[in-house]
Amino acid sequence: MNFNKKILATVVCSLGLLSPCLAQAQLQGQAAVKSKDAAGLSGSMQATINRISAESMRGHLNFLASDLLEGRDTPSRGLDLAAEYIAAQFRAIGLEPAGNEGYFQTADWNILKKEIRRRPGAAVPPPEPEPATPTIVRNVIGVLRGSDPALKDSYVLVTAHYDHIGMKANAEGDKIFNGANDDASGTVSVIELAKAFAGMKERPKRSIVFMTFFGEEKGLVGSRYYGKNPIFPIEKTVAGINIEQVGRTDDSEGPQVASVGVTGFDFSEVGAIIKQAGDKTGIHVWKHPVNSDRYFGASDNQALADQGIPAHTISVAYGFPDYHGLGDEAHKIDYDNMAKVNRAVAVAIEHIANSAVAPNWDEKNPKAAKYLEAWKQRHTAK
Repeated sequence: MNFNKKILATVVCSLGLLSPCLAQAQLQGQAAVKSKDAAGLSGSMQATINRISAESMRGHLNFLASDLLEGRDTPSRGLDLAAEYIAAQFRAIGLEPAGNEGYFQTADWNILKKEIRRRPGAAVPPPEPEPATPTIVRNVIGVLRGSDPALKDSYVLVTAHYDHIGMKANAEGDKIFNGANDDASGTVSVIELAKAFAGMKERPKRSIVFMTFFGEEKGLVGSRYYGKNPIFPIEKTVAGINIEQVGRTDDSEGPQVASVGVTGFDFSEVGAIIKQAGDKTGIHVWKHPVNSDRYFGASDNQALADQGIPAHTISVAYGFPDYHGLGDEAHKIDYDNMAKVNRAVAVAIEHIANSAVAPNWDEKNPKAAKYLEAWKQRHTAK
């Protein structure tokens, strides 16, 4: 056991977040709340969304956004601890490991950082001496295999980035950017959704891949790495729902309660599927008149869409007061609202995973043209 794992084991056991303590903590905090607005859900799906617990996510997030993880910069000790923690949750849930090293898809940061896309006009950093050993960074990936003999070899991606921006050098007082909403909220949502689906007696027809990325804050590096080195065939990946900033309701334009936006809402049929799921669970799913399109390329869905996968990001708040600030901390998260939003997401995932027809890009929307072309290239090449 290395130093990072020793710290991880000590902390998570004390918090009661790993099996067998996990089961007891989740039972005590389980919010098995049947939505008053739910309509048209099967008994199995209602039981699935009832397993999504605000208190469970509170426990996970309080660890991932704690000072111990030092802001989860890429690369860093804190990022490594977060990766180990997420993998431990996937293991306890019963997901099948899907990386090249167990639950980890590994890469060498020393190589990847040379390919980081910088904004036009940004200063080029001075050359650094080549490190003697690799600096390993990891996407964390688990899969819940589908139940249908024909559709189980097709995949729905449920993703978030688990990194943040680290610490402020030479600062006095608080210097750790904890990144509770950006994007520990998405990370714990992926964990909670995995737990909810893993508890189903009969799994969905398609396989569901639960994945958290490193290096989003450095320019979607982890998701771009996955896009170039997919664990599951891109042409067999039917859709992606990326989860970012779903914990804060204090949007800069006004409170967003029981409400979630979708980037590139009308670029593909996925937006309408999420909206239908929201209608069934009492969540307002909408297209922001500016930010829906503007932020399509600002999160990890972009790297997947570039490969032709109809992939979108959901967010409760596009902008909030502590974005990339020291104040983005766990106590400001609205856990009950986050659970409600994730129940809608679960219904959307289940719809895609059980449908014989995969979502399509909108051929009439010019903003979707390049992604549709990437999809066609993938599917005509086979």
